[in-house]
Amino acid sequence: MVVHSQKDRRAMKLVSVNTGLPREVKWHGRMVTTGIFKEAVKGRVALRKLNLDGDRQADLTVHGGEYKAVYCYPLAHYDYWKKELPGRELPMGMFGENFTVDDGGKALLGGQGLLEESVHLGDRFSVGTAEVAVTQPRLPCYKLGIRFGSDDMVKRFLASGRTGFYVAVVREGEVGAGDEMKVIAREANGVAVSEITHLYVVKRYGEPEIDAVRRALRVAELPESWKQYFRERLRQAGERN
Repeated sequence: MVVHSQKDRRAMKLVSVNTGLPREVKWHGRMVTTGIFKEAVKGRVALRKLNLDGDRQADLTVHGGEYKAVYCYPLAHYDYWKKELPGRELPMGMFGENFTVDDGGKALLGGQGLLEESVHLGDRFSVGTAEVAVTQPRLPCYKLGIRFGSDDMVKRFLASGRTGFYVAVVREGEVGAGDEMKVIAREANGVAVSEITHLYVVKRYGEPEIDAVRRALRVAELPESWKQYFRERLRQAGERN
């Protein structure tokens, strides 16, 4: 872990804090329970190990938990989706995110274009009185399609590379819209969120992918389920891990 000095610290801004409780909706003729419907909340909210106060997930086998306590989605992606989905209302929290974050219109560190390219697994941020660590990108399930009323939204979301990312809560505290998310430490192994998504979807591993997977496996914040997946991919590529 590389700890940054004060002058090196850059920040995202927490534009909106969004929460929601599971609800039943009708989808393709059957009732589905989903927590993807989030709405912006005012004031300060307690951030705990498993979620924000007032927020819950419907299916805890694939959503929520320690490694998915909070889902972050960049504000800049809303502009992209407004062009892709003309005429569509896109209120904060539309993508099911808890934190809508603004990186100031440029990559947080290093000059890349998307926030997913400049935020790395294991990076730590202070936000309000809490501290969080990046754990994984979001892999959308069919419930994103429910939120948008469109089955093809899942495929379009993943193909866009605009996945957002999950964080674990290192220190509980209070958060609110307007808070800065300051980088307080960067993971030395440096695997970007976007790289993890690529490693998940790419059909064949070459040397760059094998090298990236080896680095990812050294990141403590990457959940064991992801590590098992990547170990199996290395095995299939004929590599020892």
